Amino acid sequence: MMKIDVLTLFPEMFSGVLGHSILHKAAEKAAVHYNIVNFRDYADNKHQTVDDYPYGGGAGMVLKPQPLFDAVSALKEQAESNASRVILLCPQGKRYDQKLAEELAKEKHLIFVCGHYEGYDERIREHVVSDEISIGDYVLTGGELGAMVVIDSVVRLLPEVLGNEESHMKDSFSTGLLEHPHYTRPSDFRGMKVPEVLLQGNHRLIEEWRNKEALRRTLLRRPDLLEKIELSKEQEKWLNEIKKEYE
Repeated sequence: MMKIDVLTLFPEMFSGVLGHSILHKAAEKAAVHYNIVNFRDYADNKHQTVDDYPYGGGAGMVLKPQPLFDAVSALKEQAESNASRVILLCPQGKRYDQKLAEELAKEKHLIFVCGHYEGYDERIREHVVSDEISIGDYVLTGGELGAMVVIDSVVRLLPEVLGNEESHMKDSFSTGLLEHPHYTRPSDFRGMKVPEVLLQGNHRLIEEWRNKEALRRTLLRRPDLLEKIELSKEQEKWLNEIKKEYE
């Protein structure tokens, strides 16, 4: 079982996300255990203050080191793990992608640190955190939404969480390409028809069509991804054919 601890000043934000759909079912199946902690509870002052003015002046408040140092230490002790990944959600962090999601899904204990205000005392980054992650080149009001995104993308990769174990293996980015189009009934909806190859039951041709369409979609929407993967000779042939269609 994976254990996920979340340190936040707004624990109520997580109840809706973790209490429904696949994330909730994952907990019911004992694939994961969630523990949402208000790190204000670890403040060592009577007013439970977790932030203060920055040295040197400037706008905003900065999270103090003490509450987060003590909170992370306590969570590691409770988990009895020396291999916890402590993840700071931060716009300065490494850009999050599917490869990192797959890497995190192999861990037993993840601790997410969700900050607010202007930033963190630098000593938190230097001595508490193992990973800094950004979900994109933009700034949110806090780390909670970023943590939810990462948790969702990681938990769905855990064994037996998805109904079909092969589902995530063909997701966009998992193969290096964007995923091919999908269709369902009816085969003719208001004159818009499903590609004939999908209706004939020839699995070899269907798989070939899906591969070609994944290449086409990647070429048109994310050509940068094609520079990062090694294509087979057959895929290279299909890609050249697709490129000629747009010349």
